[in-house]
Amino acid sequence: MFILGGKYLPINYLSPMSVYTELSRSDFEAILADYELGALHSFEGIAAGIENSNFFVITDSGRYVLTIFERMADDELPYFMRLMKHLSHHGLSCPDVMVQKGGELLFDVQGDGEVKKGCIVSCLSGRTLDELNTVQLQSSGRALAQLHLAGKDFDEHRSNPTGMDWLDDTIDEMMADVQQNYGEGSAQLLYDEMNFQREVHAKGFDLPTGVIHGDLFVDNILFEGDAVTGIIDFYYAHDAAYAMDIAISLNAQAVLLGSDDQARMQAFLSGYEELRPLSDDEKEALPVLLRLGALRFWTSRLFDAIYPRGGAMTQTKDPEEYRKKLVLHRAS
Repeated sequence: MFILGGKYLPINYLSPMSVYTELSRSDFEAILADYELGALHSFEGIAAGIENSNFFVITDSGRYVLTIFERMADDELPYFMRLMKHLSHHGLSCPDVMVQKGGELLFDVQGDGEVKKGCIVSCLSGRTLDELNTVQLQSSGRALAQLHLAGKDFDEHRSNPTGMDWLDDTIDEMMADVQQNYGEGSAQLLYDEMNFQREVHAKGFDLPTGVIHGDLFVDNILFEGDAVTGIIDFYYAHDAAYAMDIAISLNAQAVLLGSDDQARMQAFLSGYEELRPLSDDEKEALPVLLRLGALRFWTSRLFDAIYPRGGAMTQTKDPEEYRKKLVLHRAS
């Protein structure tokens, strides 16, 4: 068993791993020397996630999460650090970034022949769940609304890294390999949905916007019983329509491709609207955004499956799940 935030987690919570940069005990100790967090007791790789290398770290002063950034540009990282600090200081239960003795929020570490950036953040109580019930979905929707409200006065901005241009370029780049590996039907579906979304977005959406999480899957929400205790992993955060964040979250948490999907989505939405009621325009746009969210994650999963990265212990998520979700929304 491994202890996170006072909770015992089954060992399968830590497997399979997604660790691309391996660190030794001496590496952890060298990093911690620049903080006032006390001596290292233990460390362990964290399951789930496919973008960064993450570790639980226990020191004299408590439990923390140490992240090594594998893909992000160095100049983007300060935005995420300051965003997490802002949200954690404005009522949202999310990780707070630990500050080094010299005032820096990021550290440097050698990995795979290059210098990489990393951070240490507070470790929240609770645990992730594989699947949410309707009460937990309602709690999750309320937490997302709280995030949107907490970020309203954050004065930094970041554009969508996986927006329409990214979709266009990525689908075009991998189209031949999709056809070869997944068949003509999948390639045609990608092409048709991209054309639909391009036409819809050319007309423009006028929806309330602000900071969104952008990746609120069940492995990025912590629970104690039916209550959310924290939201983690803000490294897809950017400025976009709040309704887009809702669509991403509904696809990730509520849509299980079963007969009760509508009730599950409504539970999430009812929790969200307890704190932030949706406008008529947002409600009207949601079916299109559900399709866009499904297309976005199907595309990224296809790319990672076709062009896998090396890593010590890596995890690639199944593209087929999001192809089915896209087909479901297109039929609605």
